[in-house]
Amino acid sequence: MSIKDIIQQENQEFYTAEFLQVKNWMTPNPYCIRLGQTLRAAGEMMEQLKIDSLPVIDDNDQLIGLLTLKKLFSYFLHGKENVKLIHCIKRNVKAVRPTDSILSTAPLPYEQLLVVDECKKVVGILSLRDMMDAYCKLVHRLQQKKNTADVLRAILESAYEGIAVVDQYGVLLEFNEAYSRFTGIQRADAIGRHVAEVIDNTHLHITVKTGIPERGVIQNIQGQDMVVHRIPIWNEGKVTGAIGMLIFEGVSEVYKIYETLHKGHVRGKKRQSFSLKQEDSRMTLDQIIGVSEEISKVKRIARKAARTTATVLITGESGTGKEMFAKSIHHLSPYSSGPFISVNCGAIPEPLFESELFGYEEGAFTGAKRGGKQGKLELAHNGTILLDEIGEMPLVMQTKLLRVLQEKEAERVGGVQKYRVNVRIIAATNRDLREMMNEGLFREDLYYRLNVIQLHVPPLRKRRKDIPILLSYYLKKLCEKYQLQEKHVTSAAVSSFIRHDWKGNIREMINTIEQLVTLVEGNIIDVHHLPEMMKEKSTALVTNNDLKDTQAISVIQEAKNIGKQKEKEMIIKVLKEAGGSKKKAAEMLGIHRTTLYQKLKNIIFDRRNCVVMSLHNFYKM
Repeated sequence: MSIKDIIQQENQEFYTAEFLQVKNWMTPNPYCIRLGQTLRAAGEMMEQLKIDSLPVIDDNDQLIGLLTLKKLFSYFLHGKENVKLIHCIKRNVKAVRPTDSILSTAPLPYEQLLVVDECKKVVGILSLRDMMDAYCKLVHRLQQKKNTADVLRAILESAYEGIAVVDQYGVLLEFNEAYSRFTGIQRADAIGRHVAEVIDNTHLHITVKTGIPERGVIQNIQGQDMVVHRIPIWNEGKVTGAIGMLIFEGVSEVYKIYETLHKGHVRGKKRQSFSLKQEDSRMTLDQIIGVSEEISKVKRIARKAARTTATVLITGESGTGKEMFAKSIHHLSPYSSGPFISVNCGAIPEPLFESELFGYEEGAFTGAKRGGKQGKLELAHNGTILLDEIGEMPLVMQTKLLRVLQEKEAERVGGVQKYRVNVRIIAATNRDLREMMNEGLFREDLYYRLNVIQLHVPPLRKRRKDIPILLSYYLKKLCEKYQLQEKHVTSAAVSSFIRHDWKGNIREMINTIEQLVTLVEGNIIDVHHLPEMMKEKSTALVTNNDLKDTQAISVIQEAKNIGKQKEKEMIIKVLKEAGGSKKKAAEMLGIHRTTLYQKLKNIIFDRRNCVVMSLHNFYKM
């Protein structure tokens, strides 16, 4: 029975509700490529944007098809990289409408679905991650309904990838149909066994011990290289399990296409220095690491701000990543084809501020460069200029900057002619500009000119859910930087990272990770390796809000919450039938005796009515 049939049996109105419509979950306005482009151009575009698929459209912006990385590999292997898309792409792509239900996409064997309007123009793209996010929200709506467990089971088994879940001991709690098909091991035979006995070369039981997520790693399963995700499940500051997902098959094609593209880059070495120089400013919001609601909210505002030409004021503590957001806004804005120029207002001496910002003419002052010099505003023409640490700008310069904002023109030092300024201004500060206004240190009129759209980047201690992800990313990056063997962090050390306040935010965290990577001998980083300031915090209690941030939420979590009571009742019933013999009960249940002991550790019996209670919310993830 499909998910759609189940929901219709429950409530037809709920199934057709606006909440479930594709438009609420899709990624709007995806990058597209036209039919006249070549396959090589498509490959370079995918590499630059770090995406794995491109909608193909015609000259009327109507959808023709979808070019995936997997298809591109095949074309490249057959020497077709210079062939135009019009000769390769066929009109056979599956698309959905914005008003279609997200549930109708579950049985479809596609990792991505294009969303088109009535004119067949691409308005969005729906990824597997978007679908899973929708299903997770759907669970909360269905948890009071009669057939919730069946719905969740249907969602899990509809997943295109293999999904496996282990508890804190590495014992399999879940093993879906897709994984069963790939390994040839039946779900009933897998559940209750240690994951290393079922899945080749798995590290899922190690993920439980370290608490470090691993995304997009290669794992050889039954002689075939696979790309997998390993995600730890945190509950009340402890790792209680882990989720493993198969996301890609046959990665040998990845290596071949990489070699082909690498040769192309070597041939274009003359252009490489310029592209590397510009790479830092070509940052997108997707490259800003974080999945917490706090950072997601900032990303949503930034995405809306980028569509306009209004000035943006980015506030936040030092080290929170304000410049990264500025670069992302530039990349998504109408000025993206122009330069991105960053000016640190706190690093320029006051006497040189005007010449640095506006430029100067030849002979304007002693030591002036022959022919004069362009200012930062001129260099940023038709682009974006970031005025970092705007709170450090002298009052005299604040007046002149206000005039530039009002009149859209400026004048070089020693010059007599003004020049037009077509530039998007983004300001950033870690200071309280309102307080500075009250103290007479910052002009009120300039503040309101800059603060058209305000973007406040939260400190790391307000988004603790992102700390394990950041830790995993920078740990791997720094090990590669220093050419060291990859190191792992124990779950206790990860807990200390989560509990630490990080006054210096991400910058302080990166410095701490770099210190640990370079100084710790061996491949395991434990609590005793951490700086003293973090050891002192390791015994402190995490507030309820912080704990809530670190809890993993998934579809499987909800399914287990509902099914745990039935499992407990079954264990009690079998124990009674076995006369209290755990060995006999384990045989009747079809699980190992050790597994039964682990389950019984968290179950107690009320002597009066044999009601089973969970001490540690067993199966709760």
